[in-house]
Amino acid sequence: MADMRKRQEKSKEWAAKGHGEYQEVQSEQDFFKAMKVMDKHMAAIARKHLETKVVKINAEKSPFLTERLKIWMLPTLALIKNEKVEDYIVGFQDFGNTDDFETDVLEQRLAKSEMLDYEWPAQRPKALAGPAKALRKGGVDRTGSDEDSDFD
Repeated sequence: MADMRKRQEKSKEWAAKGHGEYQEVQSEQDFFKAMKVMDKHMAAIARKHLETKVVKINAEKSPFLTERLKIWMLPTLALIKNEKVEDYIVGFQDFGNTDDFETDVLEQRLAKSEMLDYEWPAQRPKALAGPAKALRKGGVDRTGSDEDSDFD
């Protein structure tokens, strides 16, 4: 019963935001809200990290660069070092698939790719710690048999 109430509340919230209707987008600003979010974070990072050059391109007005950098989704950060693309941050998947994240999280992601100098906190967030390293176990068969060949 409580689950049904939660779904009903979500439905009302979505309806208030215009979900469930087929509409024409009135302005590009409505469509590219994600770009505004990334712009805000990147502007803060550019002011704070002078060691890193931060530039923005308009994908629509720069088709050559967009194609050359293999940008297919907005927002995309192409992380370039010594004229070579080292890494990409595509969308908000590195930030929990939400546009509501702190600039510090983006800084940590950029530092993980060695794009800026960053003082890591004592404990790194699990989301940015990287995959756990697999331990491979194996070794020598110590059964005492010195038989090498199976084809005798």
